[in-house]
Amino acid sequence: MKTSIRQENEKGLAQNLFLGNLDSTRDWGHSKDYVRAMQMMLQFDRPDDFVFATGQSHSVRELCEYVFKYLDLNYYDHVVVDQQYIRPLELSHLKGDATKFLSKANEFEFEYTFETMLNEIIEYWMEKINV
Repeated sequence: MKTSIRQENEKGLAQNLFLGNLDSTRDWGHSKDYVRAMQMMLQFDRPDDFVFATGQSHSVRELCEYVFKYLDLNYYDHVVVDQQYIRPLELSHLKGDATKFLSKANEFEFEYTFETMLNEIIEYWMEKINV
């Protein structure tokens, strides 16, 4: 199910998305995967500290490209970089290292990829706003 700018405007949704640094990268993961990891951690014999992360980074630009392409839109036509959203002391590249957890949780596998996580979010909101 795809949308158009006309349909968005009819629903009172914004035509532009104002963002800061599109080149910042983050380790985007699905909460369902992290909750499963936490449940598994609670089954370990000894308590310990762990990092839950996918170990993959994607930029805000990649996220925009993917979501807008899914919607048959060009993100260049709708994403506006606004200086007020650029953080002066932003960490530009964040990626977690879950090696310690994964070495103890041999059977753990991520159910979601970056793309399947975004698909689920897009489909949820498309249904929610009836587009």
